[in-house]
Amino acid sequence: MTLDGKIDTFARKGSAISSPRDKARVNQLRAEADAVMVGGRTLLDEDPKLTVKSEALRAERIARGLPANPLKVGVVSEANVESHAEFLHAGGSRVVLFTTSRTAKDQLDLLRSQGADVFVHAGERVDLPQAMNTLAELGVKRLMVEGGAIINFELLRLGLVDEVHAFVAPMIFGGQSAPTLASGAGLERSADAISLNLLNTETWEDGGVLLTYSVKQQRG
Repeated sequence: MTLDGKIDTFARKGSAISSPRDKARVNQLRAEADAVMVGGRTLLDEDPKLTVKSEALRAERIARGLPANPLKVGVVSEANVESHAEFLHAGGSRVVLFTTSRTAKDQLDLLRSQGADVFVHAGERVDLPQAMNTLAELGVKRLMVEGGAIINFELLRLGLVDEVHAFVAPMIFGGQSAPTLASGAGLERSADAISLNLLNTETWEDGGVLLTYSVKQQRG
């Protein structure tokens, strides 16, 4: 995120924030994860590949008996993902989508025809605790969540996050409508804040700061 807490500009086009060193760090985290998750807006607006970029890291995964890339997870109320989307096909990863009955049946059929495992939840929104249970049943022990702001907040609010890793870039975007690290409905009182415990701080030569926190108080 930027110094003012933004994870994109108000245009929401996936603006570059990470430095080369931070991109390498994120790539390492992906390589260590069993699965990588994104929320609906990130999935539909940015069509992320969510693949491990380093050939060496992919080779290390294969040597450990793992697929070259981690499982991809999308959480989206209306899964209007195009059949040719990079999310579905890049890297040959297994794809799991959690959606709701708001997604049309023919769209569900299309996604399944493209090889995605699709889980449909009742109600207007995906049941995140249930989704986490499903992922555990699929063998996911280490899940990396790459945003966006709404799913970040909901997972934190529900006590489903163990650690927060935040790279703070030496830049400011501003913009009242620009997305922040966590948004969603928000909390009314500071007494309800999701408390974190600082585990580590690194100051980098590129001007960025890497902050690692554990979630101090599990909620939900």
